[in-house]
Amino acid sequence: MPALHAFANPARFLKVARPLTPVLFWLGAALIAFGAFAGLTMTPPDYLQGESVRIIYLHVPAAWLGMGGWSGIALSSIAFLVWRHPLAAIAARAIAMPGAVFAAICLVTGAIWGRPTWGTYWQWDGRLTSMLLLLFVYLGYMALSRADRERGGAGEIPALYGIAGSVLLPIIRYSVVWWNTLHQGPSIGLTQSTIDRSILWPLPITLIGFTLLFAAIVLMRMRALLATAKAEARMRRKAAA
Repeated sequence: MPALHAFANPARFLKVARPLTPVLFWLGAALIAFGAFAGLTMTPPDYLQGESVRIIYLHVPAAWLGMGGWSGIALSSIAFLVWRHPLAAIAARAIAMPGAVFAAICLVTGAIWGRPTWGTYWQWDGRLTSMLLLLFVYLGYMALSRADRERGGAGEIPALYGIAGSVLLPIIRYSVVWWNTLHQGPSIGLTQSTIDRSILWPLPITLIGFTLLFAAIVLMRMRALLATAKAEARMRRKAAA
């Protein structure tokens, strides 16, 4: 818990976030560039899917961050409701937009990948439908958070929504196991993978790169939200004077 509250002071948080943001951003961008280059030029085509398999280096990180982003919202919401951490609600709001963007990228790249593989851009199977629902849940969270701020709410309702929305995560994760769908089953595990190493090896590079980029974007958004809150508080004090 001391570690959780170490950055409760916005000034202390900003002291770390300012120099850390460009480091995460440029390191992530470099890893993405190298991983994408390697995936496009240094790996062989798949024996079944051909060149279309190369979209994996964007699709999988997007799916990971779409789900990981909502996990961050849920954890931040718990921290806000249980410990009243002053930056938890801001962190959840900062995560929502990039999380929604990556969920959308996951759906778009999945449709592009699905056309030559399945013969259709879209199929109402468990994995695709549950991921689409997650995107809608992201949009709902952003709308609810904005409405709560406009009416002067303390943030409890968006936090409860953030926790409730996490029920989709295990559904997305295990949908290909629970239901017989077009989407392939689990192909990457902690200890083994059904994807050949000659194709797989750039994926961890782009995965780490996009994760670092995501973290940098969240820090930038948190800094912007804190600056906005500070400016609004200053205007209120001037108006009351």
